[in-house]
Amino acid sequence: MKKTTFHISKMDCPSEEQMIRMKLEPYNEVKQLSFDIPNRRLEVYHTDEVDKIHQAITELKLNDRLESTEDEAELPLAADDSEQRKILWWVLGINFGFFVVEMTTGWISRSMGLVADSLDMLADSIVYGLSLFAVGAAMSRKKKVAKISGYFQMVLALLGFSEVLRRFFRESETPLFQWMIIISVLALIGNLVSLWLINKAKSDEAHMQASAIFTSNDIIVNGGVILAGVLVYFLDSKWPDLAIGAIVFTFVMRGAVRILKIAK
Repeated sequence: MKKTTFHISKMDCPSEEQMIRMKLEPYNEVKQLSFDIPNRRLEVYHTDEVDKIHQAITELKLNDRLESTEDEAELPLAADDSEQRKILWWVLGINFGFFVVEMTTGWISRSMGLVADSLDMLADSIVYGLSLFAVGAAMSRKKKVAKISGYFQMVLALLGFSEVLRRFFRESETPLFQWMIIISVLALIGNLVSLWLINKAKSDEAHMQASAIFTSNDIIVNGGVILAGVLVYFLDSKWPDLAIGAIVFTFVMRGAVRILKIAK
């Protein structure tokens, strides 16, 4: 058994992990993958030469670098991930629940910040869902689900951008800052609970580390919407809400592009 270590500088979230897993799935010589997302490192346990594997990873354009290859490596035992999967189901449920809540209250309160944050929650739910539902499924089915999810998210992001532009160039009512702050605080609490659950697992597994990174980013977004709500109150203006909405929609579009890369 051989072990080849890659440094992949653009691997910073579950999207890239899924891209790599699906890219290497057809290769029978690949026996196991070990991801270290915080350190941008991938260990591939394989038979035969690494050339085809390296070429496949390079095609993803994630700025990879082959660091080393060991010829006599032992295949590590697969960890029992039942508890981790249970936690990820909870995190997925929290994210999707707040997607519904924020989308609904965002339109009621006329807040593009809340609508954008809801789509950010949806983006996370899609990635977690792909990780959980893809187990044991055929690769063609995985790619089909990823493609549908990516285009759906992209359409929502484009609709969000168009609504931001419409409100920017036309007269529109100032959003209800109370809803912005209250719902974002609740979403913040939800993400803090998710982060607590993930950290409670004390896992070094890549997908758990990546989930912690995703959730930490969500907390920052929640803080941005809360700040926008406060500025809407003090300035009595719609501009802070439109600004945070446009910024978060950019993140959502970036996530959609990553998901579509998974489907290639």
